[in-house]
Amino acid sequence: MITLRTEIIINAPIQICFDYARDIELHTKTVWPHTRELAVDGVRFGRIGLGETVTFEANHLLVRQRLTSRIIEYEEPKRFTDEMQKGIFKSLIHRHEFIEQGGKTLMIDILRFEAPFGIVGRMAEQLLLRRYMKRFLEYRNANLKKLIEENV
Repeated sequence: MITLRTEIIINAPIQICFDYARDIELHTKTVWPHTRELAVDGVRFGRIGLGETVTFEANHLLVRQRLTSRIIEYEEPKRFTDEMQKGIFKSLIHRHEFIEQGGKTLMIDILRFEAPFGIVGRMAEQLLLRRYMKRFLEYRNANLKKLIEENV
């Protein structure tokens, strides 16, 4: 199992950052364009909340994939956690945390995932997936920061 952590400071109030981070339409607009990510089931528009699900379809590593996640933890505006219900990973849990810092917000992502296929999956985690997933989070968060700061 791999655990990744990213942090970014956003020059905006915590509530705005929390709301933007759970907006499904903004999610699809802030990820890598080549993934052609779409929300195809569950909450497809607006903000997702506790107990709700979303299914994204996207191209990752040359494969069109579907991933369904459910919000399993929700404490507004401090954190929410989504857990994969269906998808290519053996397991995937993504915790989003928000800490107010004098009018700015520290946004933290903690992503835990495990690839399928036993030892082959563990090798893929180390050789490919760790770097790929970290770059994905960093790209998304930089775009989210830019979007928020342009609109505040």
